[in-house]
Amino acid sequence: MTSSSELTYRDALNLALKEEMHRDPSVVVWGEDVALYEGSFKVTRGLLAEFGEERVRDTPISENTIVGVAIGAAMGGVRPVAELMTVNFALLAMDQIINHMAKIRYMFGGQTSLPMVVRMPGGGGSQLGAQHSQSLESYFMHCPGLKVVYPATPADAKGLLKCAIRDNNPVIFLEHELLYNSKGQVPLDPDFLVPFGKANVMRQGRDVTIVAYARMSILALQAAGELEKEGIDCEIIDLRTLNPLDMETVLTSARTTGRAVVVEECWRSAGLGGDIAHRIHEACFESLLAPVRRVAGLDVPMPYSRKIEQLSIPRVETIVAAVKEILA
Repeated sequence: MTSSSELTYRDALNLALKEEMHRDPSVVVWGEDVALYEGSFKVTRGLLAEFGEERVRDTPISENTIVGVAIGAAMGGVRPVAELMTVNFALLAMDQIINHMAKIRYMFGGQTSLPMVVRMPGGGGSQLGAQHSQSLESYFMHCPGLKVVYPATPADAKGLLKCAIRDNNPVIFLEHELLYNSKGQVPLDPDFLVPFGKANVMRQGRDVTIVAYARMSILALQAAGELEKEGIDCEIIDLRTLNPLDMETVLTSARTTGRAVVVEECWRSAGLGGDIAHRIHEACFESLLAPVRRVAGLDVPMPYSRKIEQLSIPRVETIVAAVKEILA
């Protein structure tokens, strides 16, 4: 039996990077403060000392350049893992991400590949203000050519990052800042992988399906625990990857329970929850006992006030309320 150990989300990511850098000498890591400072969230801790400055390198404060250089390196046979200090700064690199990273393999007729990963912390709840607390996953999900990953647990963080590094296509790898200190059992097998496009049924239930991802999956589990006290049995599906999106698991569950609630932290307007809800309606209309409910972030710039910030993001209480409404 493969051994495992309790690790934080942060340390699981760090372990994945170390294992893949040992396995493949073409894997390199670069970004702002990833070397000497060991990363803003210490995910790259110890990499410079272990692998040297040729493979772990600090960059200038230029997100457009960080991603652009990674694209060129990937076309040249390197496997770069580029870290942007926060997903909010990806807006400065959107030309490289959308017009180049996502399209070069297509524009070159498949004659080149882009084995590269862009890691980005994001999400709200840390009282960092409107420009540093955004959830921009729907921006990347909207663009063909990008794989978009957003793990909820330490084990998935490790297994998905390893898959991302080994993939020959560009991957946007999102990490929620409030999950870095969360703990869970993580397999220590260096070949442990979590494949893309396969959602995780975190909890089985009969009354309602809750579809979520990243930190919202953890809140959904907590909400299910509260609802269980009232005799309501929830099935929790953690999407893991947003592109590819495992709708088969979602639809199978929705047909079984007859009810679905989709939870997302990003803004409700044009959020990915609307797309998922519509797909459920299209495929499961005759099986549904009630319209699909959505729980999403409020359409406001993130407030700095902690109390108001908490009201702008889905909470356990809002998920519980949505489930009770759909059952009523």
